[in-house]
Amino acid sequence: MKSKILVVDDEQSIVTLLQYNLEQAGFEVLTAMDGMEGKQLAETDAPDIIVLDLMLPSLDGMEVCKQLRQKNIMTPILMLTAKDDELDKILGLELGADDYMVKPFSPREVIARVKAILRRTQVQTETAEENDTTGGQIQIGKLTIFPEKYEAFFKENHLELTLKEFELLLYLAQNKGRVLTRDQLLSAVWNYDFAGDTRIVDVHISHLREKIEEETKKPVYIKTIRGLGYKLEEPKGE
Repeated sequence: MKSKILVVDDEQSIVTLLQYNLEQAGFEVLTAMDGMEGKQLAETDAPDIIVLDLMLPSLDGMEVCKQLRQKNIMTPILMLTAKDDELDKILGLELGADDYMVKPFSPREVIARVKAILRRTQVQTETAEENDTTGGQIQIGKLTIFPEKYEAFFKENHLELTLKEFELLLYLAQNKGRVLTRDQLLSAVWNYDFAGDTRIVDVHISHLREKIEEETKKPVYIKTIRGLGYKLEEPKGE
């Protein structure tokens, strides 16, 4: 079955370019020219990935992303922006986008990133199904992770995580007690070259802390190791 990609952009030339190249690469492609239509298709047609422009009529990309996440639609989102603006990138990630690309870009790069996300998801799911007959849950303090279900709970409350947030949390948990550099996390979770832009890691760490820490300024699960990176550890007394 072909993976379904939703492309949302108000520039017809970009939509045509991406649709042609994605279809040539073997994907089924849905398209929308404004934010409202894109949001509706994301809700009704269950795409595997959304390629979402930042600047859109009716609803901009930030708002589309925000509203989808509020409805617990966790489809991976690759955000496109014409602005090489750090604030836009960080805000997009904070609202739940999994990745971003700055225009102009090559269709080949978009396809590579889309395939990387799909491949990683498929491999993890198949590995869990083949090798895990007991559920394979990871328990750290009051945090419970189910790798094969892509689900996590804190104090028995379900955590609403984007794909990248879940993958980052899982990788930290699988390496509990180990100090992991930002470059290591970038390579392991994002799986391609971000040209050393490790701030994407910091943003996602901040998101995770908001969801599993009692006090984000005094974290007991995800610790910052100054000058090195991060580690996830068992809280003392739990």
